[in-house]
Amino acid sequence: MNTTSTTNSPASVDNQILDDNQTSAAMDAVLVANNISKRYSQGDLSVDVLKSLSLTINRGDRIGIIGSSGSGKSTLLHLLGGLDKPSQGDVHLAGQNLAKLSQRARGLLRNKHLGFVYQFHHLLPEFTALENVSMPLMIRKDSVKHANEKAAHLLERVGLGERLRHKPSELSGGERQRAAIARALVTDPQVVLADEPTGNLDEKTADHVYELMLELNQESATSFLIVTHDSRLANRMDTVLTLTHGTLNT
Repeated sequence: MNTTSTTNSPASVDNQILDDNQTSAAMDAVLVANNISKRYSQGDLSVDVLKSLSLTINRGDRIGIIGSSGSGKSTLLHLLGGLDKPSQGDVHLAGQNLAKLSQRARGLLRNKHLGFVYQFHHLLPEFTALENVSMPLMIRKDSVKHANEKAAHLLERVGLGERLRHKPSELSGGERQRAAIARALVTDPQVVLADEPTGNLDEKTADHVYELMLELNQESATSFLIVTHDSRLANRMDTVLTLTHGTLNT
C-alpha cells in the first residue's frame, strides 16, 4: 500500500492532512492495520492483548467483531482510532501513518475521517442535543450557522427533530444513543467505530439503533466497524470476525 510521506514539521503535516481530499477519495481502503500488537507491561508482568493483527476497512464496509469481555475489543478500537499507539505494527487512516503524525495532526485526521459511538453516549450534560451534535463541527472551526444546520438535519434524520433543545437528562436512553450516532456522523466521516453501541439498551431499542446505522451506511457509504459481545447483532453486518486470544478469525 502506498502511503503519503510526511515531513518533520507538524505544521507541514497539518496542512497536508487538510489538503488530502483528492488522495483520500482515490483510495478504496480508508483504514488499514498492519500486523499490530499491543502489550501492557507493569514491572515483571506483561500481557499481550493483541498479537500481529491485520485489518482493512474499505469504504462502505460493515464489519462486526465479536469478543468476550476482556478480549481486547476496546483496545483494538483505540488503536484504529489513533487514541493509542500499537506496541508493534502501524495503522494508516486515509493514507496517513498515525504513528508518524503529531498529536494535533492525529486529532485533525480523526475529526475529518472518523466518527465514534460508545456504549455510554458521552453527551455533555450541560449542552442541548443540538449543541452536542454540532460540537465536532465547531471544533473544526465551521460557522455556528452551518454547524447548527447540519446538526439539526442529522437529529431530524435520527428521529430527534422535536428534541433539539433538550438536554441529555431529558432524553431516553435510546434517544441519547441516537443523538450520539448523529454526533458521530455530523462530520461526514469515512468510518464510524462503534464500541458496544447498544450495550445499555433494551432489545427493541437496540434493534432500532442498529437499523438506523445500517440505513445510514447504505445512504452515505460510511463504513461501520462495530465491536460487541452480542453475536445476534454482529451477524447483521456483512462481515463478522471473532477476536480471541488477541487475534482476529473469520
